[in-house]
Amino acid sequence: MERVELSGVLRGNRALKEQVEAASGVVLSDCYQCGKCSAGCPVAFAMDYTPRQVIRLLQLGLGEEALKSRTPWLCASCQACYTRCPREVNLPRLMEAVRQEARRRGLINDRKVDVFDQAFLKSLERYGRAHEMGLIIQYNLQTGQPFKDALMGPPLLLKGKISPFPAKIKNINQVKEIFDRVRQKGGGGH
Repeated sequence: MERVELSGVLRGNRALKEQVEAASGVVLSDCYQCGKCSAGCPVAFAMDYTPRQVIRLLQLGLGEEALKSRTPWLCASCQACYTRCPREVNLPRLMEAVRQEARRRGLINDRKVDVFDQAFLKSLERYGRAHEMGLIIQYNLQTGQPFKDALMGPPLLLKGKISPFPAKIKNINQVKEIFDRVRQKGGGGH
């Protein structure tokens, strides 16, 4: 039987816990595991761990397991959990912090969600708003399904629902400055 040095493992996991808490502003010990977040989560059925269980993994020092989970990638940030939480634990922020740390460590569990996330943020930074047609094309190309929505394009174009030309907002430089500030603070994966 192999000997395991637990103190080093626990120290590393404590550092991850503190890092996720600092990045999200969430104090993990505030959660007392009532389960209201998981009960109200509209996508919990598709998660490998419920939101409550992700917090518990982090509380117990099993952060690596939380980073490898599909749950942070499936979180829609709909705020249902945060609204229901009696302790006001901001789970969407926590899930985003876990997702960012997983991305930094190369533990991207759902590549399609990551591709969409990055394409969406690029569109926001470039135009100040989402350019739907560009977003669809970029996502489909990067996920290896270039013709997935091809039949939907012409009717949407004819009805004016999407445009091949992106619209930029006024003062786009202010949006770019926001993205620059986020990067300076260590955020922004793209």
